[in-house]
Amino acid sequence: MRILFLGLNYAPEEIGIAAYSTGMCEDLVKRGHEVQAIVGKPYYPGWSVPESFQGGGARHSVENGVDLTRVPHYVPDNPTGARRIIHHATFALNALLPMVRTSRAFKPDVVLTIAPSTIAAPVARLAAKLAGAKSWLHIQDFEVGAAFATGLVSPSGITARLARAFEKWVVGGFDRISSISHEMCKSVASLGVPEDHIVSFRNWAEIEQIAPLDRASDYRELWGISAPHVALYSGNIANKQGIRIVVDAARALADRDDIEFVVCGNGPNRAALEKHAEDLTNIQFHDLQPKGQLCELMNLATIHLLPQRADAADLVLPSKLTNMLASGRPVIATANNDTGLAQEVSGNGLVVQPEDTKALANAIALLADDEKLRTMYGSAARIAALANWHKDKVLSRFEANLQELAVGPNTFVRLDKEKR
Repeated sequence: MRILFLGLNYAPEEIGIAAYSTGMCEDLVKRGHEVQAIVGKPYYPGWSVPESFQGGGARHSVENGVDLTRVPHYVPDNPTGARRIIHHATFALNALLPMVRTSRAFKPDVVLTIAPSTIAAPVARLAAKLAGAKSWLHIQDFEVGAAFATGLVSPSGITARLARAFEKWVVGGFDRISSISHEMCKSVASLGVPEDHIVSFRNWAEIEQIAPLDRASDYRELWGISAPHVALYSGNIANKQGIRIVVDAARALADRDDIEFVVCGNGPNRAALEKHAEDLTNIQFHDLQPKGQLCELMNLATIHLLPQRADAADLVLPSKLTNMLASGRPVIATANNDTGLAQEVSGNGLVVQPEDTKALANAIALLADDEKLRTMYGSAARIAALANWHKDKVLSRFEANLQELAVGPNTFVRLDKEKR
């Protein structure tokens, strides 16, 4: 097959959507398909374009077999709601001409795009129409709902109505829609998309690269950690994560010298978070670590922390969860019990109510004090990762669905259609 991909986030970004977009494109090449990709310049999670990628307009390269065109776009250093809209709009505008040109010259079988960026999705639909190709939209985040939930955009008024109408129009025009969890697929259906247009396409864990270690993580010595237990959060630091509760839990457990908190990440809210924690001695902040060190970092944790705002829990399924599970450590998530996130963590750790500092602190203390419970949840987490999040299994199912879309429903069996 020939696949034309449109996506804002791509390597060398190492976390979030970029890791999965890059892995997907490179895996398709390894499986014998041709992939051309129109992507943005790297900026996430620090919301800053590295100097080596600044200027010069669009750039072309071939990376691990993927034919890449990187287009410039506006990157705000303070990503407010209005500035994010401009950010996504400039990517869509600058990707338009390369997508049109590539669709005509490359003649893809399928045009595949990722949300975010929903604003750029119509560009992919246009390219598919011009090429006579099938179109596929994969939803990693429901941007409109997340913007309402995190206060970036008011959920009432004409702007909100226009955003909802635009989202519904966008998803309704694709031949196939996928998302990363059962609950998010249900949200797609609620927008009026027919059931037979929706498939589940999960994120994956790096099972071979991330596994439980039988020794102490190198990060203990590097960061001078002597406490027996580490409560770790690693990832983006932004509104929808609700990371402030981690600092509040550290404050609630300040008298426990056996628990050290580590926040490892970057993002627009980090400076405010560090200021909120400046009176504490039981918490450390570090930048995101290199991908090659991810196994060591994940194994630093006695307990993984996965905070999530209550109103964002079914709008995203945090990609960081997959590698937490793969490390064989218990997870504590803040989520309502009826959410997809709670269902994924259930049996692999503890779920407490969002914004409930006391409940989170008590859960951390419980796991720190109960080795048998930690071991039980950690073992279950690793088993769940192997069963449900194995990269080759996930991408084999995706390829089968992609082939089915391109050449017809009677050729390939849909392997990953979840019951809804």
